[in-house]
Amino acid sequence: MTEEVSQKLNDLTITDDKKIIDDKTTTTTLTKSTSNTNSATDSTTNNNAQSKEPVSIFSSKHFTAYHPLNSKWTLWYTKPPTNRNESWNDLLKPVITFSTVEEFWGIYNAIPSANELPIKSDYHLFKEGIRPEWEDVVNSKGGKWAYQFKEKSKVDINDLWMRSVLALIGETIEENEENEVNGVVLNVRKVFYRIGLWTKSCDKKSLEPIGKKFKTILKIRDDDQVEFTSHDDGDTTASKKSFHV
Repeated sequence: MTEEVSQKLNDLTITDDKKIIDDKTTTTTLTKSTSNTNSATDSTTNNNAQSKEPVSIFSSKHFTAYHPLNSKWTLWYTKPPTNRNESWNDLLKPVITFSTVEEFWGIYNAIPSANELPIKSDYHLFKEGIRPEWEDVVNSKGGKWAYQFKEKSKVDINDLWMRSVLALIGETIEENEENEVNGVVLNVRKVFYRIGLWTKSCDKKSLEPIGKKFKTILKIRDDDQVEFTSHDDGDTTASKKSFHV
């Protein structure tokens, strides 16, 4: 399973003209319909067939508009370790960067779903230029809102991850323009899923509204809590700055 997921992510590419194409994994083939098939679509399909190029859902001449996002985003993947000699940098790899709504959905529908990821793997979705590491200068003074879903069989992790990602790239998770949110992380472990929202600061006043919104996105009960913990690289757990909503 680990190798299949890694291969599927390695195959994911966006060409210069922003079409998501891959001969096996990321291509959605345009099939001919019955008698009411549009002639323009037929022409596009035939042209692609003649050139022996893979046909993507974006190959149709009708698909000409792109809807840009406010920010560019990079998807990262941490593969499970296979030996003790592998470092963090060996495991963490950028997958792809996107900047439009159409690119996002093409990628999201092509990559393995959250519940298909192997144990000890992670997805990270961060603004372009920010590595999903505490040491990154944009993350170093911040922290994360996080929640563990311990009853994995009772959790629709695909839905919760999608809701988190959409709130992130749509930038609806914060109501002001402070740009506190850097990215979101999904951790897949043997006994739990965890989703964390990474921020650039530890300012409680600015972060509490974000935490409350994040709690709603994750469909967490009112009597349950989402905790914020600072990264504070090098600090002990006891000394880390934390609060909850």
